[in-house]
Amino acid sequence: MNQRVIEISDLSKNFDNKVVFKGFSMHLDKGENLAVLGRSGVGKSVLLKCITGLMSPDSGSVSVLNKDILKLKEDELNMLRSRMGYLFQSGALYDSMTIYENLLFPLQRNKYLKLNNPDRTIKEALNNVGLSDVMDMMPSELSGGMKKRAGLARTLVMKPEIILYDEPTTGLDPFTAHEISELIVSVGKKEGNSGVVVTHDMKCAKIVADRIIVIDEGGIIAEGNYNELIKSKDQRIFQFFK
Repeated sequence: MNQRVIEISDLSKNFDNKVVFKGFSMHLDKGENLAVLGRSGVGKSVLLKCITGLMSPDSGSVSVLNKDILKLKEDELNMLRSRMGYLFQSGALYDSMTIYENLLFPLQRNKYLKLNNPDRTIKEALNNVGLSDVMDMMPSELSGGMKKRAGLARTLVMKPEIILYDEPTTGLDPFTAHEISELIVSVGKKEGNSGVVVTHDMKCAKIVADRIIVIDEGGIIAEGNYNELIKSKDQRIFQFFK
C-alpha cells in the first residue's frame, strides 16, 4: 500500500448558506502529483487552505504527514507548515529584494530548518529551475515565466515534502506554460516531493498529474488519470477536456 501524505475524510465546510464541501474525502500518496479540477467557486482554494491549516472545516478530519491538522497547537502547526511548500499564482516575490535575497529570506525566517550552507542550497534550487544566472537580478527584470520559476525555487529551498501549486501556469504563454508543467514533474522526481496542483489548464494537468480529481457539488464527481477522464460522457467532466 502506498504511503499517504495527505488524508482528508468526510470534510464539510459552509459559508453562510453556501455549501462548499459536504462529506468530501481525498488522499495524496507519497511521490504523487494530484491535479484538482473544478469550476470557479467550487472550493479549490478552500481545499488548499484546509490542508495548510489556514482554514478549519466545520466537520471532518485533515491529516498531513500523519499529523491531525485540527489537533495541533500553533507551534506544532507552524512546524508542519515548514514541511510544505506553496507556489502562488503570481510567484509572490518581494519586489525590493534580489532573487538571491528572495530565496534567503524564508531560510532566515524558518527556525525549524537547519542548513549548514544556505548559499549552496539557494544556488542548487535556482539551478534546478534553470535560473542559475539571475541571482543578482530584481523580480521586475524577469519575465512572467522566470518569476514563476523563481517562485518555485524559493519553495524548493525549504526542502518541502509536499508542494501545493495554485494555478501554476495562469497568465503564461503556451510554450512557457508547457515548460513550467514539465518543471513540476522533473523537480518532483528529483526532490522526491508530492504535489497538489490546482489548475484550469488541461495541458498542464495532462503533463503533471498521476491522478486527477474533479470537484463539484461539494464532493468529487470523477477521479482517474487523464486518458480515463477524457473519455467521460458526463458533461460536467467533458467540459474540461473539449
